[in-house]
Amino acid sequence: MRLFAAVLPPDAIADELAERAAPLRALPGADALRWTDRPGWHFTLAFYGEVDDGVVPGLSERLERAAHRSAPFELALGGGGEFGHGRALWAGAARDVPALRLLADRAEAAGRRAGVEMGRHRRYQAHLTLARSRAAVDVRPYVEALESFEGRTWTVGELVLVRSRLPRSGVPGEQPRYEPVGRWALGRAG
Repeated sequence: MRLFAAVLPPDAIADELAERAAPLRALPGADALRWTDRPGWHFTLAFYGEVDDGVVPGLSERLERAAHRSAPFELALGGGGEFGHGRALWAGAARDVPALRLLADRAEAAGRRAGVEMGRHRRYQAHLTLARSRAAVDVRPYVEALESFEGRTWTVGELVLVRSRLPRSGVPGEQPRYEPVGRWALGRAG
């Protein structure tokens, strides 16, 4: 199954982002982007890719330990940016980003220790993907519109292991489906 570790924004925070993102979809050229629907909004901590079912229990155990070693922390959505010359438009993170990076490092280490092929380590860039494109798109107006955005703060209290099911129907606009397969509270002794 295709898995990743993530932090999910609470509904009230997603509502706030949806309100800020709605006008972006009306900007000229917005139809050149594939917009991520709200159920797909998350901060990926570590992407594991296709994982054998037999690896999942060990990965889950290690993620639970990573969560227990990580204290809850304050996070907010803030700003925005792009990857790959407009191939991905994202909202950024604010407040205790170092704690989010530490949790991402621990989630990546959990995958490696569980035997998941993680590839080369990259410095974690906290982001929540709003839209993607297969071709380069000038997203500067979208990034500029997000620059001043700073959402309300919330306390991140859990690490989530998520299964993603990619679209298979070929219907334009079909979104991946995401389902949590494990949730662990941060900061609990265990």
